[in-house]
Amino acid sequence: ELDRDPSDYFDLKPIDPQYRVFFQEDGSKVNISPNRKKNHEIFNEIEENGAEKFEEYIAKSEFSYNTSMDFLYRDFKNIFQFFNPKLIKGGLKLHLFKNFHKYVKEHFDSDKMAKIMEYVVVFLGGTPEDTPALYSLMSHVDFNLNVFYPMGGMWKVPHAMHKIGKEYGAKYFFNEPVEEVEVENGKFKGIKTPSGFKKGDMLIVNADYHYFETTLVPKKYRTYKKSYWERKKIAPCAFVIYLGVDKKIPGLMHHNLMLSDTWDNHFDTIINNPQWPENPSYYVCCPSKSDPGVAPDGKENLFILVPVAAGLDDTDKRRETIFLRTIMDLEKRTGVKFKDDIISKRVFSHRDYIKDYNAYKGTAFGLAHTLFQTAIFRPNHESKKVEGLFYSGQYNHPGIGMPMTVISSQILRDRIMELYGG
Repeated sequence: ELDRDPSDYFDLKPIDPQYRVFFQEDGSKVNISPNRKKNHEIFNEIEENGAEKFEEYIAKSEFSYNTSMDFLYRDFKNIFQFFNPKLIKGGLKLHLFKNFHKYVKEHFDSDKMAKIMEYVVVFLGGTPEDTPALYSLMSHVDFNLNVFYPMGGMWKVPHAMHKIGKEYGAKYFFNEPVEEVEVENGKFKGIKTPSGFKKGDMLIVNADYHYFETTLVPKKYRTYKKSYWERKKIAPCAFVIYLGVDKKIPGLMHHNLMLSDTWDNHFDTIINNPQWPENPSYYVCCPSKSDPGVAPDGKENLFILVPVAAGLDDTDKRRETIFLRTIMDLEKRTGVKFKDDIISKRVFSHRDYIKDYNAYKGTAFGLAHTLFQTAIFRPNHESKKVEGLFYSGQYNHPGIGMPMTVISSQILRDRIMELYGG
């Protein structure tokens, strides 16, 4: 428990309008905003009584959000804690046992409205059909709480945590990969790095869970066998394009969703039939619309994310194909030709996640949020075989994304205080 907050170290800016959605089937686009009145007008145009249906849906999303906070912050140590009468009753209210797509279609008739509400599941690592309806709570976050941006970029958040750690006396050793974990009689003793052996009483790991367990922990002390990981549904990789463009692109906002008309086909290529997509949906972030510090005057900073299946063959030829296909589609949707104005380009995909993060199958997110990969069904925070070895991050409960991994660490903090007396 610290008396400082990371957000004290940077400025948070609300993004309004929140995002723009581009539909491929008819070339239309809508601006989704925290402004209720504007949203009502848009949703009534998309489908009959759209505003009324939206308010009913968003009220339930708010209920799910508020009710699930205890669920998200709870450390499930065994299956009996998860399947207890109180939690099962709560799970029914939260639609934990119903899939996201079915739940959304109970509220909306049009495919456009369904897509607006469902696209968030891509970042949860699943499809609308295999993600619990519990995650409709994300709509409450989007429409009621607003989306905030740390001025300077997302790196400002870990940078702030680093500064706080130093102020409290933490020591940091960078560019020292762990080469070996020493365990003696079931107790953690230390780690070996290129600079030598570092003794310790406790090890908290936020590296890729699969990599650390199967590579660095001695075999007899591993909690999960190879077969455990082979059975798991792995979340997608993110084919990311970083661009610096020598002109402004007026058709874009800070956040943009490019939704294809072959919606189901794209989800199929990510989850059920892993392959590179022909006509993907994707996300475009243009932070230079809100933050003048991330690009020079008259230029744009673009971050383009195409969700793709983990475990694909990531060749230079395939990268260039997906890059060109995405840029051509983006030019068509925005009505702005900018390919020849690109002055900075970097593509980051499977082999980069493996090289930089030892990511299992090149996943960008870890484990998908299916029902049986939620809460107690995610890997434990605490090693079952090594005293003093703990894990935090996207593989653990509550799951994927920077906010969730911070909660994961808060859960682990409380568990360590419980075990070691503060």
